[in-house]
Amino acid sequence: MHITFTEAAVKKLSPYLEDGSRKLKLLYDMEGCGCANNGVPALQLVSEASVDDQESAGDPIPFLYEPRHEVFFEPRMKVDYSEAANSFSLKSDNQIYTNQLRLLV
Repeated sequence: MHITFTEAAVKKLSPYLEDGSRKLKLLYDMEGCGCANNGVPALQLVSEASVDDQESAGDPIPFLYEPRHEVFFEPRMKVDYSEAANSFSLKSDNQIYTNQLRLLV
């Protein structure tokens, strides 16, 4: 899995990541969704990787993800940030996953 982060997304995420104490994780949040197929993608800041996490070399930000959730995403995606909407988005060439990608800090 590979994610390209736009310049706007990098600018917004950098303050959270610059001291190196946290890592960025793409998660597929199924909490309260009723079914594994009804999850919601989100970004989460974590202090360390869990035993289930795999690291991917995003461009330019590396990120963690759980390989069991890889089936819900395409191999190449993009994270952008809109200042006007004050939100991140996750999309690929084929679809928009969400225009309201949450950042869990």
